[in-house]
Amino acid sequence: MRLKNYIRKMHLWLGLSSGLVVFIVAVTGCLYAFQSEIQDLLQPYRYVTPQETAVLPPSKIWEAADEALPDKHLHAVLYPKAERAAMAIYYSFEEHYYYFVYVNPYTGMVQKVKDEYADFFRIILDGHFYLWLPPEIGQPVVASFTLIFLVMVVSGLVLWWPKKKVNLKQALKIRWNARWRRRNFDLHRVLGFYVMVFALIFALTGLVWGFSWFRDAVFYTTTGGKSFIEYYTPLSDSIQVSEANTPAIDQVWAKMNRLYPDADWIEVHPAENEHGAIAANANPDADTYWKMDYRYFDQYSLEEITVDHVWGRFPEAGFGEKLNRMNYDIHVGAIAGLPGKFLAFCLSALIASLPITGCMIWWGRRKKPGKAGKETKVLNRKQSKTLVEA
Repeated sequence: MRLKNYIRKMHLWLGLSSGLVVFIVAVTGCLYAFQSEIQDLLQPYRYVTPQETAVLPPSKIWEAADEALPDKHLHAVLYPKAERAAMAIYYSFEEHYYYFVYVNPYTGMVQKVKDEYADFFRIILDGHFYLWLPPEIGQPVVASFTLIFLVMVVSGLVLWWPKKKVNLKQALKIRWNARWRRRNFDLHRVLGFYVMVFALIFALTGLVWGFSWFRDAVFYTTTGGKSFIEYYTPLSDSIQVSEANTPAIDQVWAKMNRLYPDADWIEVHPAENEHGAIAANANPDADTYWKMDYRYFDQYSLEEITVDHVWGRFPEAGFGEKLNRMNYDIHVGAIAGLPGKFLAFCLSALIASLPITGCMIWWGRRKKPGKAGKETKVLNRKQSKTLVEA
């Protein structure tokens, strides 16, 4: 019993200290759940009318995008399905910019230059990841409170657990006809139990991004002892030079189209410098990321280069590598399709309610009369009875 009281106090004070952060992270996660579907509805420049003519190669998309957005560094050119615009992606961490240039792949006409950092959902995502703080500050803060939330979920289960089996049915119900304090207590306790498993999944997948030591530990455990290797782009062999007149990025794109004719999207990354390779990826399912095939080609000889990190060929990935790739899709519910996203949306909303109901429990108990107040009420009742009898 004494142990449970200690756990109750720990749960209370950890909840009060982390409640605001948990609420913000849960609400922003809830808002972000359907960002892709909402943007498809509200942003018509994402679409084009399919034509019988062939689409333009990446070098032409790059050229058109450069005219609309000069003096920026091209990160990649992405080709979605036939009815969608190609995307020239411009990104620089040092100069802090991130643009999508939507280009009609049949005509080369620029349909929209979009600043991703000014986008509503990007702002929501920054709140979810960093609490709108600088990333070097916000990321460890969010990760630390996520770890606290993980402890709270486990301690909440201990506090929920009924003393007797006969009380189990009651512990799974909300008494809607009770007084508001009781209803609020049931909402916190019962809903907390129902979302517990999913809250653990959200927390654990979030910690994979939050702490490198946690990611490395999970990777080591699930791969049978392998060390996690950070992403890198391999080097090209500058001695060998291709004699083809076609730009190397176009040749890689054409090769990817031959290799993946049914892909939902194909993306090519120009070499970052004279020593870098051309990176390319193909995704068989545009609604998720984990099954993408990543390939790397020497920018001079166009020979394929192998890598030993997670982002290589999908068929060569083991269980641990695939689980690491799944992390984002599991976190947002996309791993289970649209129903999974809807479930993630609802669960995030319920998790956001837990700090509110928990704070109301604490506040309500502070306002309840103490022992002295109870003794006064009993004394008053006795005095009233004496006066009546007299």
